[in-house]
Amino acid sequence: MTTAPGTYAPKPGAAPLPRMIAAQAALETKMLLRNGEQLLLTVVIPTLLLVLFSSVDIVDTGKGKAVDFLAPGILALAVMSTAFTGQAIATGFERRYGVLKRLAASPLPRWALMTAKTASVLVTEVLQVILLTVVALALGWSPHGNPAAVLLLLILGTAAFSGLGLLMAGTLKAEATLAAANLVFLLLLVGGGVIVPLDKFGAAGRHILGRLPISALSGGLRDVLQHGAGMPWGDLGILAVWAVVGLAAAGKFFRWE
Repeated sequence: MTTAPGTYAPKPGAAPLPRMIAAQAALETKMLLRNGEQLLLTVVIPTLLLVLFSSVDIVDTGKGKAVDFLAPGILALAVMSTAFTGQAIATGFERRYGVLKRLAASPLPRWALMTAKTASVLVTEVLQVILLTVVALALGWSPHGNPAAVLLLLILGTAAFSGLGLLMAGTLKAEATLAAANLVFLLLLVGGGVIVPLDKFGAAGRHILGRLPISALSGGLRDVLQHGAGMPWGDLGILAVWAVVGLAAAGKFFRWE
């Protein structure tokens, strides 16, 4: 059967997969940027901490300018706030309200939905890094080191925190996820080498806390950006282990409803 020129001939069916992923990623990003609580967690708090502790001598950060010590740690905190805390809370409530269940029944495959969420996290992190870098430079930050090492640290850090965030969101109730994610955020802010140097916790504390993903990310970024070190293989290895374990556990135990 042929149709006359200009006649509308609908062709029902799913859009191409890359277009579906891009559309879902754009929607996830818009929802995140419109959420005041998420913006407070991912943008406002890290920026305020950077400005406050760089301007006021509250914590002994060692030799050199405070901002040189603080900026890498705040960048690590920004990654954790988006990839772990923000994603865990948002996904947990989407699961509670049945959003994930409905999306799972759509033509968008489940792995593609998670890919879209990851893309949204990466877009948000790029905006965070740009903002925090501009603020830090205005405060007198003098970064050094290899940009490739910084990029690799941020990617592995994002993978590690995303896996842990999705694991929490997919196994706990939404209210429990909200409480646990915020508690972990506060504990790692204090004990993850973000603002307070790990040396302050003694040798044993430093050894234990140094194995956490936030400590590896902040320490690796600090070694590169403050001290101009080469590729921080030890910290990259810790982040890679957390990423593999977290993503594997999330893939196995995540419940969609």
